[in-house]
Amino acid sequence: MSAPIVIVGAGQSGLQVAESLRSEGWEGGILLLGEEAVPPYHRPPLSKAYLAGKAEEAQLFIRSPEALAKKRIDFRPGSRVAALDIARQTLTLADGSQLDYEGLALATGARNRALPLPGAELDGVFGLRTLDDTRRIADALAATEAVVVIGGGFIGLEFAAVAAAQGKRVTVLEAAERLMARAVPPALSDFYLALHRAHGVRVELGVSVAAVLGEQGRAHGVRCADGREFEAGLVVAGIGVLPNDELAAAAGIACDRGILVDACSRTSAPNVVASGDCTVTRLEDGSLRRLESVQAAVEQGKSAAAALLGRERPFSARPWFWSDQYEVKLQMAGLAAGADRSVLRGSQEAHAFSLFHYRGEQLLAVDSLNQPQVHMLSRRMLDAGRSPTPAQAADSGFELNTVLATPAPATSS
Repeated sequence: MSAPIVIVGAGQSGLQVAESLRSEGWEGGILLLGEEAVPPYHRPPLSKAYLAGKAEEAQLFIRSPEALAKKRIDFRPGSRVAALDIARQTLTLADGSQLDYEGLALATGARNRALPLPGAELDGVFGLRTLDDTRRIADALAATEAVVVIGGGFIGLEFAAVAAAQGKRVTVLEAAERLMARAVPPALSDFYLALHRAHGVRVELGVSVAAVLGEQGRAHGVRCADGREFEAGLVVAGIGVLPNDELAAAAGIACDRGILVDACSRTSAPNVVASGDCTVTRLEDGSLRRLESVQAAVEQGKSAAAALLGRERPFSARPWFWSDQYEVKLQMAGLAAGADRSVLRGSQEAHAFSLFHYRGEQLLAVDSLNQPQVHMLSRRMLDAGRSPTPAQAADSGFELNTVLATPAPATSS
């Protein structure tokens, strides 16, 4: 028998590679190796609906083992790959067994940055990345009244919102001078600062955390560099993630803070593709771009499957993301880096508005809060390369869909 296509990583992207291979006509073997002991699951609800008790664990799973078997996908949970030999096209598992592959997809994901503090090893200190993390956090949250969140990014703030909604005393400690500074403009940072404080969350900006305090092996507080201490029976760290590129790098595959891939998810090694949070793309100007999103996981997975079959399917759509905090849904389309002005559409007081970000007259990105129709139209406009004028975007009475209906300007040959 010929060797199968092997997929390392059974998250959203690895699953997408497997299912796209089948839907694109691959009739050979497909082996899906998952390091966790559970079937593929949705990760975004972990810090949102699932932790808030609004979704059952069974709802998290994308495909059951039985559903995968019907598609002739050999799913093996609890399988950790220890080494990769790209010359021999073999994998070595942690138990010492070896597997041959005809094609290989690396969808190894990312892991939480370790909290580099004294006391980080204490019981009651968690990162929030996996289903097992969330199970343990849910148990700890039920047993405590005071919570400290280290890091004011999406994950930390989503957890803070869930904890505050359950009546806990929540403190958020952020080293930067504003919340979500890497992802949103200052106007949105200010909005979310006010939103969290209105829900009773204590937010401290520009603070450095020195240590997690504990007794008898359990955390009971956090000390900042300025000497202030905050009570906490539960500490959740949301200080970013690191791509799991060590397996690829050790095998000689090009990496640079992630596995380097092109628009079609191809790596520097023959018959090896990569997709999802473990990857990074080098742009034309030489800069690197990592996209940690469901969209990127899915679309890169489709590109990776096509590449393994010798086809071109570049991932070219503008990126989009979302975050749920309290009653506010933030939906982001495009990337605002390089924008030189932004215009407001809607009402900040009503928690229903969008920020349109421009470079000159060209629309780069749109951040929408509780405006799902604007978000969907924005994605369509960005993918089509169409821009409302800043004046049109700011006018809530202007119908944005007319921008898509207008013939595109002629281009010179």
